[in-house]
Amino acid sequence: MKAIEQEVAVLSSSKHGLIYFTNNDWTLVADKASRTHFTKGDVIVQRGKKSEGVYLLVKGTARVHIPAQSAVRSIAPGEICGEMSYLEDMPASASVVAEADVEAYYLDRATLETLFELFPHLASRFYRSLAINLSRRLRELIGGVAGMEAAARKPSR
Repeated sequence: MKAIEQEVAVLSSSKHGLIYFTNNDWTLVADKASRTHFTKGDVIVQRGKKSEGVYLLVKGTARVHIPAQSAVRSIAPGEICGEMSYLEDMPASASVVAEADVEAYYLDRATLETLFELFPHLASRFYRSLAINLSRRLRELIGGVAGMEAAARKPSR
């Protein structure tokens, strides 16, 4: 039980995770999710393949490979991946690869939908957290593009 409490502490302290979740939400998720392990180089989410759920990193880090972008983003414990494919019910737009050993909770669509039916406020906090995360990522992308455009317009000396 101590290990789950530590994992819940990691998940709930992330500034880029499901920030609106309560400790009770995290405990429920930890109880219902299946635990998965990935070793360095393993693909967690495959671009072009539909994800039937989401992964919540508990330990380790992973790289997000976005096509047509040279910058690679890393995700850390407490962060989620596979959410865009889950939300849109479409193939993933990026690949996520373990940088080192990764422990994650996996919540499939059926489990999430059952939890959301039983606990509607959990659904509200889940989707609100995803909206904030996706908005932040979009702002980072726009900021990165705007920064590159500004640098390209600067006259060289």
